[in-house]
Amino acid sequence: MTMRTLYRLGGAALLCASAAALATPLPAIDTRMGEQVVSIPAHIDGDDIGLQTTIFKPPGDGPFPVLFMNHGKAPGDAHKQNRARYIYISREFVKRGYAVVIPMRVGFAGSGGSYVDRECNLEHNGEGQAISLYAAMQYVAQQPWADKEHVLIAGQSHGGLTAIAAGSHNMEGVKGIINFAGGLHKDNPRCDWQTSLVNAFGAYGKRSATPSIWFYGENDRLFGPKLAASMYAAYTGAGGKAQLVAYGPFKNDAHGMSASRDGVPIWLPETEHFLKTIGMPADAKYTIAAIEAAPPTNFAPLDAVPPYLRSPGEQGYKAFLTKSVPRAFALSPSGSWGWAEDGDDPTARALANCQKNSRTQCKLYAIDDYVVWKE
Repeated sequence: MTMRTLYRLGGAALLCASAAALATPLPAIDTRMGEQVVSIPAHIDGDDIGLQTTIFKPPGDGPFPVLFMNHGKAPGDAHKQNRARYIYISREFVKRGYAVVIPMRVGFAGSGGSYVDRECNLEHNGEGQAISLYAAMQYVAQQPWADKEHVLIAGQSHGGLTAIAAGSHNMEGVKGIINFAGGLHKDNPRCDWQTSLVNAFGAYGKRSATPSIWFYGENDRLFGPKLAASMYAAYTGAGGKAQLVAYGPFKNDAHGMSASRDGVPIWLPETEHFLKTIGMPADAKYTIAAIEAAPPTNFAPLDAVPPYLRSPGEQGYKAFLTKSVPRAFALSPSGSWGWAEDGDDPTARALANCQKNSRTQCKLYAIDDYVVWKE
């Protein structure tokens, strides 16, 4: 299947290249990695919508090999989900000369349309989610900075299911698939979602000829070792090409390993080896400066109750102290507070969580294991 023909899969009529070129860029956010957010126009299920998409690029004009990273699904309203950045994955691939493209699928975050729950047929769910990815791939294929002959598809959780579904169509230029704890958990008691998930991977493996590498941890709260092994057996037993990296326990929940700073030593060495075996760049070419964290202060011991907080805030701070690093806690003089752990930039997320309910400016109080408050 060629890059020119993949865009009508699943009954979706996607925009032509001339329309894709109209994607509107927003101001850069992280200049160290050339971060840009664009709204990619797409025509999906009869609607013209924009797909909020984050792009990271190394310095220069390219063309760069491209990694398409697909996000997971948080509980609740998909439109309230944060824009995905996968900053640690993105950093490692940009260092190796890749452009990283992270499209928010239909109905997620700032993308248009509504998320469609395809009941208990998880094979169809993955195929439906992949339609958004195809729109992003079409847009990127028209960009002068993209090397469309050297493409990787990756994803975490629901995005891993999306990546495996899309990769099973053996698209021209797609050299490999990276699956970080891929799958979809269903809360519906009438849905035998585990069997449906295994069957979905079996169906994808039956038609896939694209090499893949899979990462599943021992204490993944959604897809434990037994289920991961069953999905892998179904996929490879049907003919799919995959390497399963079944690593041990990771923090409190291995499901978030790929979004964690501390997960890099787990997935990066195995991924570098995988990239070499499929003929993709694997060695670092660029240096990316680290973000300078606020220095510790002598304002108070870490376990002391911060100022301004009322009872709920005090309980929130106690909860923060139980979280793993990286982590951050923010507060304001009006008593608002917020914390975040792991994932993309917990300091920025803690400030944002605090500011949602504050009339005054929130500031960082603590980062990791030290206090940074100055007043």
